Amino acid sequence: MRLKNKVAIITGVGSGQGRSASILFAKEGAKIAGGDWKREDGEITTSTVKSAGGEMVFAQGDVSSAKDCQNLVRTAMSSFGRIDILYNNAGVGFSSPLSMGDILNTPEEDWDRVLAINLKSMYLMCKFAIPEMIKSGGGSIVNTASIAALIGSEAAHAYTASKGGMLALARALAVEFGPKNIRVNTICPGVIDTPMIAPVIDPLKKSGQPFMTSPIRRLGTPEDIANCALYLASDESSFVTGANFVVDGGYIAQ
Repeated sequence: MRLKNKVAIITGVGSGQGRSASILFAKEGAKIAGGDWKREDGEITTSTVKSAGGEMVFAQGDVSSAKDCQNLVRTAMSSFGRIDILYNNAGVGFSSPLSMGDILNTPEEDWDRVLAINLKSMYLMCKFAIPEMIKSGGGSIVNTASIAALIGSEAAHAYTASKGGMLALARALAVEFGPKNIRVNTICPGVIDTPMIAPVIDPLKKSGQPFMTSPIRRLGTPEDIANCALYLASDESSFVTGANFVVDGGYIAQ
């Protein structure tokens, strides 16, 4: 088992990449403390993990809230006594009612909310989890950004800014806390078949049009991202920090 006896906090466990990571990490021996703002979805993931023989506890909360982030860290500590892995996976995107338009068409309150959920959450979770990780001798922080952080687009400017900020913050954290044996890396997914981007890909699926925009002629899956996160969370990546892993089927290589 690649994560035997490790404790992992994963945010956004209610669906998509967070659910897949919870199931995979538990299968590989980790004890999971999961967070999500949707209680029912989070509890379904928790039940799925437990039914497969894994260990998982769940705390409902909003990752843009300091109180809720601190509660998730406390839940992990009270349940398992340590934190080895922090996977900042929760985020908001195209399935949200918040604006995914350009800056001219993005209300200020939507801009603030997108950055709070996607970027401020990383700050908050790290703020509360890193001291506990240091006490445990270090660990791995994995963040879910996006290829939007690496390329320009005609819309989703708040989303793009938030994901670009995650890359910059991850590099800074890697430098700051590397001497404390804490590694910090970021995954930049491409088009992954999750509820977050359903408004974009569902019309293509219904029309029967193949999704052919990347060299690997398929949509990415949540498992594709979870497998990358597993490597970064495990000791196999012990000399990897401050890095950005693009998992996009080759889309931005074109």
